[in-house]
Amino acid sequence: MPGANKGMFNPQKPLSSTEFVALAAITTSIVALATDAMLPALPQIGRDLAVVDPNEPQLVVSMLFLGFSAGQLIVGPLSDCFGRKPVILGGYAVFIAGCILSFMATDLTTMLIGRVLQGVGAAAPRIVMMSLVRDLYEGRAMARILSIVMSVFILVPAVAPSIGQGILMFAQWPDIFIVLLAMAVLGAGWLALRQPETLSPENKRTLSIGNILAGYAAVLRNRTAVGYSVTASLTFGAFLSYLSSAQQVFQDALGVGEMFPIYFGMAALAIGAASIVNARLVMRFGMRRLTRLGFIGMTGLSGLFLVYLFAMNPTPGIIEFMIWQLPTFFFIGLQFGNLNALAMEPLGHLAGLGAAVVGGVSTIIAVPVGWFIAHLFNGSIEPLISGFCVLGFVALFVIHWTDKKPPEMVTVSS
Repeated sequence: MPGANKGMFNPQKPLSSTEFVALAAITTSIVALATDAMLPALPQIGRDLAVVDPNEPQLVVSMLFLGFSAGQLIVGPLSDCFGRKPVILGGYAVFIAGCILSFMATDLTTMLIGRVLQGVGAAAPRIVMMSLVRDLYEGRAMARILSIVMSVFILVPAVAPSIGQGILMFAQWPDIFIVLLAMAVLGAGWLALRQPETLSPENKRTLSIGNILAGYAAVLRNRTAVGYSVTASLTFGAFLSYLSSAQQVFQDALGVGEMFPIYFGMAALAIGAASIVNARLVMRFGMRRLTRLGFIGMTGLSGLFLVYLFAMNPTPGIIEFMIWQLPTFFFIGLQFGNLNALAMEPLGHLAGLGAAVVGGVSTIIAVPVGWFIAHLFNGSIEPLISGFCVLGFVALFVIHWTDKKPPEMVTVSS
């Protein structure tokens, strides 16, 4: 494959770059589809499952990411021991089981257990695919591939709410899980039939608690991996707060009604556009410069919008909100691919375990942060904008601390 690392294991019949990017995008987008397709259904789920607190249906989103964070810590080390493909396919099986359980749910507890299982299962295709990319690419080339993947799979969250809304027009919310199940079958089949294994035999690690703990310790001692994982958790926490409260923000606070999927999709496309721009610019300007620019833009625009809200108009309409959201989400799009690449860069042959740590740290921090901000929703958008501003400022501080020392490669014995 073009751009593959010299000296690494190369499958005899690698996919073309185009097919590889398409497969990676489909595989990693299962989390976005499982999240965003549910957003229009949250009010109906709350009513049908007799939920009293109007903010409690947000847990349908949050519990998916809770399972996702736990799953990452499992699938990463397993993929370093058994290979990328078997672990991804096993994750799809767990995801399908969660879809079936949620489809059959008659109370919120059963629904949330199913969502946790979906999150655990989705961790494999989402995170181990990043390890697979790391097997084949490194440095700015890896950031470019990840940015292209982001630009392709960002179309999923752009259209997923419309998919969910469309299903609700002709069926009921449980049928959304049938669509998720079908997408999982498609992704698993494509991977099984077309993608060769990328982990070479000499890079496989022995499965033992000692090896896993030693690997975790080695990664957690690396300033670059930890620093950029924490930074990723802050931007992800802000984004998760938006995902969890998006239906309430657009329909309750801004009153857009059934236009919600359209406005939601516009914001997702802003991130996708930034990913395309990032793929073109990262080879010239580098990951660190573009990441800093992304956080400066996100923090500055959120701060200015807060001043506008407090000083001039505490109840803005959809136009004012979109004037803030579209450029802010463009700046967020400059962060996603670069942050993952920066955190993974020093991890080398520990790509599977490293992806688990990077993804686990970022998600474990992001889930409670995002839930806390989303749960502050009180009919206004001020808590959401404040969260973006504060988390962006903290992220810039963490980046400054991280870059005080040059990156060092992680090494640990097998």
